[in-house]
Amino acid sequence: MALNSQNIGAPPGTLFYNGEVRTEPVKITLIEFNETEYFEDEYYNLEDCISHVKPNMVKWINVGGIHKPDLVEQIGKIYNIHPLTLEDIVHIDQRPKFEDYEHYVIAMMKMISYSSQVDSEQLAIILLDNTVISFQEPHGGDAFDIIRNRLRTAKGRVRKLGADYLAYALMDAVVDCYFTCIEKIGDKVEEIEEDIINSSDKKSLLELYHLKREMIYLRKQVWPLRDMINNMVRSETNLINPSTDIYLRDLNDHVTRIIDTVETYRDLLSGIMDIYLSTNANKMNEVMKVLTIMSSIFIPVTFIVGVYGMNFENMPELKTQNGYYLIWGIMLSVILGLLFYFKKKKWM
Repeated sequence: MALNSQNIGAPPGTLFYNGEVRTEPVKITLIEFNETEYFEDEYYNLEDCISHVKPNMVKWINVGGIHKPDLVEQIGKIYNIHPLTLEDIVHIDQRPKFEDYEHYVIAMMKMISYSSQVDSEQLAIILLDNTVISFQEPHGGDAFDIIRNRLRTAKGRVRKLGADYLAYALMDAVVDCYFTCIEKIGDKVEEIEEDIINSSDKKSLLELYHLKREMIYLRKQVWPLRDMINNMVRSETNLINPSTDIYLRDLNDHVTRIIDTVETYRDLLSGIMDIYLSTNANKMNEVMKVLTIMSSIFIPVTFIVGVYGMNFENMPELKTQNGYYLIWGIMLSVILGLLFYFKKKKWM
């Protein structure tokens, strides 16, 4: 989405939300945990949320909405987040990236879901000392439920390790949604391929064009995602423990697989488009061949009819007793001769 006109010429760090206009309050979910304890609550007031923060526990603050720049700015003041970071958070057209600041790091990416088309929402994950803050657009899709269930039931490593592992787990859940989205698109590609081969109608062409645009959008989001994770692995920040690097490298492998799949589907869709165009061209060629054969047959017959249709008195054949039947015999002979010739040449 294009930036609002009021953004033009604004000082760096000025917060303008450029997404869909929303009026509902922002829900803030606070989750605090360690290996033995777990607390979770929801707030619609930032002060109430901050007042319930407990020391010596890993904290995950999920902000379910970025359409309130004032709220984002308040959070930035409390946790000393740079204004340029806050500006990126409320701009929904940000590309995936990783930035390393003095006391926090931030990863920005898109959360993808698929129903009848690809839907995305802006996601920013900030890792501080023992705290993770996530900002996301509330568009109905949420990849974090599986992480919440792990935290509630103390399954896996997420309750045993620190905030850096929690940040990795959130990004891993988002990347897993990419796999689900691509799998559904793959099923759609197979359906369109069968429709194109069996009956290349305009509806299939429109669906094919729509899928090609979605694959271009996915490619635009996934390629920077690999660079973002590589930057996290190479980062020298103390907020990411060396033991977490192996999980980030595994996440990078997942993203690479997604990139390979996206590229494969892009090539496949281009091939299907070529098949569609070739099929239509072949159909047109068949029509033109039939019309050409018919024209080739009737041109000499038309010539004969035209010659004997001239109104001259001294045409000797006009007085022939069986001239009418003779001309018909000649024309039928020409037609049959041409049909035999075309058949022998395998033109029909």
